[in-house]
Amino acid sequence: MRFLDPQDPFFRPRWRRWAVTLAPLAWAGVELAMGNALWAAVFAAAGAYAGWVLLRR
Repeated sequence: MRFLDPQDPFFRPRWRRWAVTLAPLAWAGVELAMGNALWAAVFAAAGAYAGWVLLRR
């Protein structure tokens, strides 16, 4: 089982794939604005990974 499985029925709607990608990227921006560079990097990496797995179809 993969961490994010793009074949899972939950990810069938396109808006869910985008939401799962954009939510951690947005939170990375919040963390960066608050001065937490480490957490911003962690959430940016999570969002980038989600985008790579879910949006490359």
